[in-house]
Amino acid sequence: MPRLFPVLQKLIALLALLALVAGCTTAAPPESVLAVPAQPQKYAAIVVDASTGKTLFEVNSRSQRYPASLTKMMTLYMLFEALESGRVTKETRIPVSDHAASQPPTKLRFRRGETIDVDSAIRAMVVKSANDVAVAVGEYLGGGSEDQFAAMMTAKARSLGMSGTSFRNACGLPDDGQVTTARDMAVLGMALEKRFPQHFHYFSESDFMFRGRLVRGHNDMLGRVRGVDGIKTGYIRASGYNIVTSYNADGRHLIVVVMGADSARQRNDHAEALIQRSLGPAIADAGQPRLMYSGQQPASPPPGLLPPADSALPGLPPPDQPTPGSAVPDQSASDFPSPDLASPGAPLLPTQ
Repeated sequence: MPRLFPVLQKLIALLALLALVAGCTTAAPPESVLAVPAQPQKYAAIVVDASTGKTLFEVNSRSQRYPASLTKMMTLYMLFEALESGRVTKETRIPVSDHAASQPPTKLRFRRGETIDVDSAIRAMVVKSANDVAVAVGEYLGGGSEDQFAAMMTAKARSLGMSGTSFRNACGLPDDGQVTTARDMAVLGMALEKRFPQHFHYFSESDFMFRGRLVRGHNDMLGRVRGVDGIKTGYIRASGYNIVTSYNADGRHLIVVVMGADSARQRNDHAEALIQRSLGPAIADAGQPRLMYSGQQPASPPPGLLPPADSALPGLPPPDQPTPGSAVPDQSASDFPSPDLASPGAPLLPTQ
């Protein structure tokens, strides 16, 4: 019997050593490497807890990018304000000018002199991302001038705290001076939902009837991910595939922005991955993820991947830090004319 004690002691020591080794070799959490379906010079993303304003994830969120049809979120904000003030009703008829009718697709193909009611105009912009309708709305609210309306949009952006955004048109078609940031788009998404809860249901619609036909939308996140209730997609060559997504379920409310993806499907996959990552129980303890960009090997996250813990967005405490400028290159306005259609071989923005 005395001979058994040394054997037991050795066995206990071996088990303790194995437990120690197992504890030291625990696999890294799955979010430690994050696949990014975009080129690094086009990609920007942010995830915000809309209930607290806390930023849960961000990459390049203050770098300027082209908004494409995310622009229509501001056009809609201005139209909702006009509804709230009584300047228009949902039955108000908005005339379509030559300029509006001449906009390239995506569009509803109005002719000069035709009109569209405000309710249908809202659905056309949200669901179809119709450029002709957005310009008609901009001209109507801008006193006949889309340029004047764009100036009003930019002023509204500043009042909301969107310091990195400038608008030049109402629809999002290419313009060198029409820029925004992922952070600003998150601010706008939160503002739309908080300021106009009675109208936010429009952003959850995936189709609508117009002139006897069913018009289908571009936002495939609706119905794909439980809890997603809007908001808007966008695309031009210079921007890549953009999306602002609202998730609201099980007591969690997130605003997710992805900009610059290589395709609509990859954009949606990435937005879904960011939602799942942000909902995960280990997110608070997880380290900064390593980013694997399109066509690259895994890379270390860029500086400032996650902001200070007290960082928040307008609508809650405003940020203390100014948005750093980020040069946007010259880009011909003859770019591919549809904010929501694919374009193979799209040019990339120069690395900033």
